[in-house]
Amino acid sequence: MVQNIEFPNATVTMAGDLFLPENFSADQYYPAIVCVHPGGGVKEQTAGLYAEKLAAQGFVTLAFDASHQGESGGIPRRLEDPFARVEDVRAAVDYLSTLDYVDADRIGAFGVCAGGGYAIDATKTDRRIKAAGTVSPVDIGATFCKGWDGSLPLEAQIATLDAVAAQRAIEVAGGDIAEIAYVPETLDATTPADMVEAHEYYRTPRAQHPNSDNRMLFTASVTRIFDYDAFAGAEFLTQPVLLVAGSAAGSLWQAERLNKRIPENTDLVLVDGAGHVGLYDRPEYVDQAMAALTPFFVANL
Repeated sequence: MVQNIEFPNATVTMAGDLFLPENFSADQYYPAIVCVHPGGGVKEQTAGLYAEKLAAQGFVTLAFDASHQGESGGIPRRLEDPFARVEDVRAAVDYLSTLDYVDADRIGAFGVCAGGGYAIDATKTDRRIKAAGTVSPVDIGATFCKGWDGSLPLEAQIATLDAVAAQRAIEVAGGDIAEIAYVPETLDATTPADMVEAHEYYRTPRAQHPNSDNRMLFTASVTRIFDYDAFAGAEFLTQPVLLVAGSAAGSLWQAERLNKRIPENTDLVLVDGAGHVGLYDRPEYVDQAMAALTPFFVANL
């Protein structure tokens, strides 16, 4: 059972889908999980898929659109602000904790791709979150700075910031507001395999959604993203963490990096043969991810 709900996040009204377990009873108390979508995604895509599957395992789950995106409020539109997105997670925890049938001492966070990084970041400093599970987790700041595979040289990073500065000068002088794509709109022989599948996922009927238009404000988003590190302060992360990643994912280095920083309370589960995006919706990979996520959340919530 799913309910379309709204909840407050300071001055922004957030839109979410609340999934309830089978045979739900408002007289019982349930553990709950906040489900965070990837950068450029919306609640109806992979976050909602996992929210539905986790609800089938007995959890109350909440998938929501990020502020400034999807059906949620927030001006300007199409802003990817990592700091705001972490606050979105906290606001979602606020909402779940007010529900009479949710056990406020048994709330977890789950995220996919950049949503995984945001879920981990929120868990570091919000002690109400008792466990964090992720699928294909990335730190969006490291992705933009270092490239998808972590090999982008410093000169290229500086060139991006130079481009942002030049575009900001254009915009402050009254020029057009620039936007960029989250995933490639066109493909060529140099496109990484993960980005080829990301294009298929977001830009074809496989998972395309009208509220996910693959556009991000350039100057406002990139400056915030470059200044962000989802894994900074990892010493605060004493709650259990599960990282599920594809063995063939170009982003695997990110999960491995976090796993090395906090090995005492973090588990890394590899799904053999899966790329980054295959874990979003391919049944043969999603089933394996759920086989790890379900016992993890059952044990820790």
